[in-house]
Amino acid sequence: MESTRQLKVARQIQKDISDIISKECAGLLPGVMASVTVVRVSPDLGFAKVYFSIFPFGRSAEAMAALERNSWMIRKALAARVKHQLRQVPELAFALDDSLEYIENIDGLLKE
Repeated sequence: MESTRQLKVARQIQKDISDIISKECAGLLPGVMASVTVVRVSPDLGFAKVYFSIFPFGRSAEAMAALERNSWMIRKALAARVKHQLRQVPELAFALDDSLEYIENIDGLLKE
């Protein structure tokens, strides 16, 4: 069970990282549409796991690799946005949220 503080911080991080990816790091993922679906924050607010949904699905591995390579840049931009709200900026870990791919696969099977 997450605390209210964890949920608020997770919501803020989700909003900020989504904005950073779409505006400041637009060249980071060319030809790929990435959206932040969920953020989970540890109880001490020192670690955040960010789940991304990537479209097209075939390029998700290279998009996740680009995100991992440039995680320092995303964390730095996040620090500039939350410096007055959080004492420390959480370490970021990125994960692929493949629920849309799963839904599309199930939908295709049902149509057959």
